[in-house]
Amino acid sequence: MSNGSLYTNKISYVLNLLKRSIKGEQQDYTTGSIRKAVFMLAIPMMLEMGMESVFAVVDLYFVGHLRDSSHAIQTVGLTESVISIIYSLAIGISMAATAMVARRFGEKNPEGAAVAGIQALILSLFVTIIISVFGFVFASDILRLMGAQPETIKLGTAYTRVMMGGSIVIMLLFLINGIFRGAGDASMAMKSLWVATICNIILCPTLIYGLGPIPAFGLTGAAMATTIGRGIGVSYQLYHMFKGRSTIRFKKQHLKIDWPIIRSLINIASPGTFQFIIGSCSWIFLAQLVATTGQDAASAGYQTALRIVIFFILPAWGMSNAAATLVGQNLGAKQPERAELSVKRTATYSAIFMGVVSLVFLLGAEVIISVFTRQPEVVGYAVNALRIISTGYIFYGIGMVMINAFNGAGDTWTPTWISLFGFWVIQIPLAYLLAKYFQLGPLGVFIAIPVAETVITITAYILFRRGKWKLVKI
Repeated sequence: MSNGSLYTNKISYVLNLLKRSIKGEQQDYTTGSIRKAVFMLAIPMMLEMGMESVFAVVDLYFVGHLRDSSHAIQTVGLTESVISIIYSLAIGISMAATAMVARRFGEKNPEGAAVAGIQALILSLFVTIIISVFGFVFASDILRLMGAQPETIKLGTAYTRVMMGGSIVIMLLFLINGIFRGAGDASMAMKSLWVATICNIILCPTLIYGLGPIPAFGLTGAAMATTIGRGIGVSYQLYHMFKGRSTIRFKKQHLKIDWPIIRSLINIASPGTFQFIIGSCSWIFLAQLVATTGQDAASAGYQTALRIVIFFILPAWGMSNAAATLVGQNLGAKQPERAELSVKRTATYSAIFMGVVSLVFLLGAEVIISVFTRQPEVVGYAVNALRIISTGYIFYGIGMVMINAFNGAGDTWTPTWISLFGFWVIQIPLAYLLAKYFQLGPLGVFIAIPVAETVITITAYILFRRGKWKLVKI
């Protein structure tokens, strides 16, 4: 066979896998080619997280073109910093659901997986209702606590109130997709984010600027569009869970509360949630430090850069979710060595992807930032933040996979301790020293980020090699 024919066959094979992964073809991830398993899971998971990234940049794009855009961008960024705590809760509970559902599927027990998924839903609803009420009532106080200027608080309170009050859809969207991922149905998780994102793209300009009889809500319209879009995505998820063709199916008898399973979920989710709260609180501290040392322009530039960073990190996070599913299902099938090899393969692919992104940011920072804001002072801060943060991208890619491998095994304590060390022993003190003591201001905060992430990755890799995660029972 000629080299041309071999090349054509490889392209055809890859395109066929791509089509099957997006379509959601069911398969057993505990047997066969690991490379194929990673590909089948990672592609829809990366596209899923890519859609979550679009949520962030769509809002930023339209908000960045409003009058007083620096105040609007600061409102969005500071609110997102606080909402990241809700993301932490959502991710913590969803990682517990992913680990437990994946383990049951590896044991070939889909009924047990469905019961675990329902209990996770019950737990999340209880938690989120409390947070939604608190956030709605104290929206202005939240912005004030974050260091927002009086004009920003006046402009952004309604935005924060809608976002915090609608946090239940954030929780459910993350959680239900975690259940789908644990079941190996990455395509369904991807499609639900597509639905939510498309709705957000349509609603965002409509509600911000107005259209026909629909009034212009300005900044508040961005929050309304995001909340409604996510709500439609959740409706799509629930339909397929109860009446659709997803790999995991819920039935009425599963709705009964099962306290032993809820306790098991809490045992996994508690350190997992704390793990992400540690990181979220660290980012909140950094956002406040930038706002107080650099004022509005620095804060807006930093938040703009972060949104763009997240846009590219989330696909890599999707790849790391593939590692979590493969670890969970293969440990359930009593194949720990296959689980370990799956993680190593995924980490390699993630490092390559993030290395390419790093080059794009280093070379094209000005062009990328100019799409979102043209205020010279804001652009200057954003470009510096983007370039400095991107220097650690390869480490981010590897670290995310390692951390999610622990979580997929149900060993949520190990990455929690790693995060506590990396963020609060390294990142926060270093950022404060550089920004305040050495008077580098926002630049010191930017430098502390890749340093801490590199330390986290090295620590996670060392602990992963020790292999204690293989022995966790859930």
